[in-house]
Amino acid sequence: MAKDFEQMEDSNRSANASIHEVSDPARRRLLGGGLGLGVSLGLGGLLAPLAGCSTTATGSSGPRFSFKSVPVSTADRVIVPEGYTVQVIAPWGDPVGVSGDSPAFKFDASNSAAEQEVQLGMHHDGIHFFSQDGSKSGLLVMNHEYTDDGLLHPDGMKTWNAAKVRKAQAAHGISVVEVAQQADGRWELVRPSPWARRITANTPMQISGPAAGHALMKTAADASGRRVLGTFNNCASGITPWGTYLTCEENFINYFRGPEQPDAHQTRWGMKKGDGGYRWAEFDERFDAAKHPNEANRHGWVVEIDPYDFSATPVKRTALGRAAHEGATVAQTRDGRAVVYMGEDARFEYIYKFVSRDKIRPGGAKANAELLDHGTLYVARFEADGRGRWLPLRHGQGPLTAAQGFADQGEVLIKSRQASDALGATKMDRPEWIAVDQQGFVYCTLTNNSNRGGAKQPGVDAANPRANNTMGHIIRWKEDGDFDGERFAWNHFLLAGDPSNERAEAQGNVKGDALGCPDGLWVDGRGILWIQTDMSTSAMGKGDLKNLGNNAMLAADPLTGEVRRFLVGPVGCEITGATSTPDGRTFFINVQHPGESPSERSDPAAPSKNSNWPDFRPDGRPRSATLVIRKADGGVIGT
Repeated sequence: MAKDFEQMEDSNRSANASIHEVSDPARRRLLGGGLGLGVSLGLGGLLAPLAGCSTTATGSSGPRFSFKSVPVSTADRVIVPEGYTVQVIAPWGDPVGVSGDSPAFKFDASNSAAEQEVQLGMHHDGIHFFSQDGSKSGLLVMNHEYTDDGLLHPDGMKTWNAAKVRKAQAAHGISVVEVAQQADGRWELVRPSPWARRITANTPMQISGPAAGHALMKTAADASGRRVLGTFNNCASGITPWGTYLTCEENFINYFRGPEQPDAHQTRWGMKKGDGGYRWAEFDERFDAAKHPNEANRHGWVVEIDPYDFSATPVKRTALGRAAHEGATVAQTRDGRAVVYMGEDARFEYIYKFVSRDKIRPGGAKANAELLDHGTLYVARFEADGRGRWLPLRHGQGPLTAAQGFADQGEVLIKSRQASDALGATKMDRPEWIAVDQQGFVYCTLTNNSNRGGAKQPGVDAANPRANNTMGHIIRWKEDGDFDGERFAWNHFLLAGDPSNERAEAQGNVKGDALGCPDGLWVDGRGILWIQTDMSTSAMGKGDLKNLGNNAMLAADPLTGEVRRFLVGPVGCEITGATSTPDGRTFFINVQHPGESPSERSDPAAPSKNSNWPDFRPDGRPRSATLVIRKADGGVIGT
């Protein structure tokens, strides 16, 4: 996610409890810095529900990972353990392979909007490898979260016009590229490819589910409320058992120019008077909320994409609710229904899950084309006794009535924040990526929240005494029964931090290598939990984060809590997005916004001042890109 945390949205003024009012790190964390869950230290009622899992991961024996931890680094390069190799592929601006004569990236950033529409977008984020030939070839589908207009245009933002807006919109969205492993082990993009595709902020999309056609979704350009242009600020992602890709619209509100006096609905979603920062409204009227107040309601959804069907229209699935979606992680119940877990990356917002009404059908994407349109959306409440419950967002139940401002189920979903406020859901510290391990535990990263304890938000308590939560933590839970359970038990997997920090609140309880601001989260085929960090560029090397270097990727053992640093990225970057080939011998990981320096964003000469990774050209500029990580001996990564 974009790095300027101090400008992040904080619009939840409900009286709901925050997670810090009910959490107790002395009772609900991975015990004593890594003791197994079978050891009781006064967990009381929490231990029994959580301890029902096996203490041996499927197919594992001996050490869960054997690589030697890499040191903290501030170097402008990628660091991996001895015995591993790094290859850079698919940087911003390279052609995706729609045709054989796709335009190459110009290092002065002079590519046109039309050229950017067939080139990889900016700021790679969520990613997945869809296998075609086992572990030898497949499709990489990845998100492009946002643009840095100081880098995107030759003269930065010294001037602003319609062509620049169009290019910025083309650099957002999703790329689909075909990749194949060569005889020497290296991976390359296949160009041209029949699957190569760019989806941008102007790609036509369908709106489906209960909010489709709703009055709040209709605009002058779309009187039906069922068609919309584009997706943007696509952060984390997910995949479905039927072979589709879920991309998630996160900080969409920043793209809209607010009216002179935003109404209560707009204010609850973080809209403010004036431009949100991207200046699109100056040359694309649909982003002017004063003229088109419903356009913002058409964004903030989970979008489903079929990567194998170039002609398939992406679909915004409104049954999954509207939010500043970080990601969408899919689990499956024993009777074959889909469960989608989602975090909302904003201060004091919520964790959701969706349970489909129908079972997953054989036959792939077409057979399940409406599966995510029918089901129940829930929001989480974490209780003080280590238990929790999922509260259904169903129209007509409890406060979700017309008298309370929810005319129908479509309005409940469009106003999912207000509905969650009314239900009394637990306010969280920026819930981001969610992962499910082999034993049925669900993990969610809570990256940080520097506003906790402020005048307008909940203060500190004995549960988590960090008034300025700079480090973040990872929470986990396990449903009662199956993934569709409405009750669960929860604890903290870890409280991120640095044991050498002089401020006790920032020391954390990590067993192993220090880390700050956990964000990306992924469980590999062996059951290892991979954690990616997102420390703010403006805060790196300062205060609580001064000893942690550049952002990193770490491996964690869910059974013991041991954490080892596996990879450190270049200057100013965020490590985000992880996927692998089915055999576990190749990892694909994204490096986002290398060289970022918020104070220099509008200066076209700034790139060389901070980083020129990965090209290191004196006339170049930093480019987000995908890393290919392999063991030199060809073995399974981590072993």
